[in-house]
Amino acid sequence: MTETLLDQAWAASEAAPDDGALRLRYFGRLAEAELFLLLAQEAEGDQISPKVFDLEDGPLVLAFDTEARLTEFTGLPAPYAALPGRALVEMLVGQGIGLGLNLGVAPSSRLLSPEILDWLAQMLAERPEELSARIIALHPPKGLPEALLVALDQRLARMEGLAQMAYLVGTEAEGGARGHMLVVIDPAQGAEAALARRVQAALSFSGVEAGLLDVTFLRAEDARAADCARVGLRFDLPQAQSAATEAHTPPGLDPQRPPRLR
Repeated sequence: MTETLLDQAWAASEAAPDDGALRLRYFGRLAEAELFLLLAQEAEGDQISPKVFDLEDGPLVLAFDTEARLTEFTGLPAPYAALPGRALVEMLVGQGIGLGLNLGVAPSSRLLSPEILDWLAQMLAERPEELSARIIALHPPKGLPEALLVALDQRLARMEGLAQMAYLVGTEAEGGARGHMLVVIDPAQGAEAALARRVQAALSFSGVEAGLLDVTFLRAEDARAADCARVGLRFDLPQAQSAATEAHTPPGLDPQRPPRLR
């Protein structure tokens, strides 16, 4: 059986149960993973009907981090929806429904209670404050934890079509305060909130204080964007596919069009 990134994150957290940072990274990996949710029937547009199992401890739905694992569990082809973990969590929050993840088919098999899902949804909903202080100088980023850089890279790589690129820069504000800032270039219309939430998730799940990183948005033609390109660490975001392909985007993959329970 091929080991997945979620298996690796789970194994690392289990090997050091007192390491809170590793537990956070596991939940961060879960939020970004593509999950295959077992359905009661085929999806209709953005409306899906998960197969709900009524157990003694309460109802739960089942999801797997590979299609093969779902098939191994069911033993035959079954309807499913492929969606990011964060979209599944946001869909289940407040429903009183737990999540069975990779049950019986992987080392990362576990049950997530409704309380854990509510906590995770709160983590995903937080967003950093947009930059308000006046910046007087930019510098190359320096001294940030590697875990944060990896988390930013992973999350921005999944934000197809939401912006052109982003630059991580060091900053000096009026009064001499120094910090870091993520500058997002050419965000798609209305995408600023989704982008900011991903930045917050990168901070939260890497165990970094939210105040360590500001976020702001610029158009490519802004002269300040050129200054960021000169000194910043660049992250390229994948660009949207053709309109014909977008028309068939599965439920949960479009952040502006999350799946709905039917």
